[in-house]
Amino acid sequence: MNLIEMNRALRQLRLGGMAAVLEIRLRQAQAEAMSPMDLIACLISDELTRRSDRLLERRRKQAGFRDPQASLDNFDFDFNKKMNRSLVFDLATGNFILQHHDALFLGPPGSGKSHLAQAIGQAAIQQGYRILYRETHLLLDELADASIDGTRKDYLTELTSVPLLIIDDLGLRKLPLTAAEDLLEIVMRRYQRASTLVTSNRPVEDWGKLLGDSAAVSAMLDRLLHQGHVLKCGPRSWRTKIAVGQPSAPETALPGSTE
Repeated sequence: MNLIEMNRALRQLRLGGMAAVLEIRLRQAQAEAMSPMDLIACLISDELTRRSDRLLERRRKQAGFRDPQASLDNFDFDFNKKMNRSLVFDLATGNFILQHHDALFLGPPGSGKSHLAQAIGQAAIQQGYRILYRETHLLLDELADASIDGTRKDYLTELTSVPLLIIDDLGLRKLPLTAAEDLLEIVMRRYQRASTLVTSNRPVEDWGKLLGDSAAVSAMLDRLLHQGHVLKCGPRSWRTKIAVGQPSAPETALPGSTE
């Protein structure tokens, strides 16, 4: 069997990681007088690395992050010095997911809630968890579409099964009249089974008025705050830091802004 045939055979066996570096590893074996055992070990390691990288990339795409580059490494904790960074790093370890706890990130627009939520999601993916990220209005739109085409039950099952669901920007956009009931159903299905992380630019005291159903909101918060972690972000906004001394724009003027 020549090199071309070996390469083809490896790909038929779905060993693309080995096939991609086979020629290079053979040249290395000749140059360094590698033993057959060392050569095989290198090829196996290459295959495992390729599979791991592809799995991580697939999970990142499945997560649907708005900002795929968000990470703790590129977040400036010094901008808002009072932020509880210890809590941020504790959440990034993924222990709260293992324990099926929830989290709320609260603060004004531009204070880093969405960035940190997605960064924690990225860290969780690195630890082997599946993640789903959705802005609140998009999540509810998808649920409404699923109700119309008869797949609501399947969609809710998917939402329930993912280890970490990030619901971003609650309160940033106007939501449908059924928002409170839909969000409550999602939270109830996930309660003590999987972790939910919600970000909002509104204090929880305003959620009842915001969603138009105080009873549903109370039941939802009862579950989210039980064994939940609350991170207060702010008070400074990245988007207004270059306009020091100027009044901040009202929240209603930022319908398409990111948190």
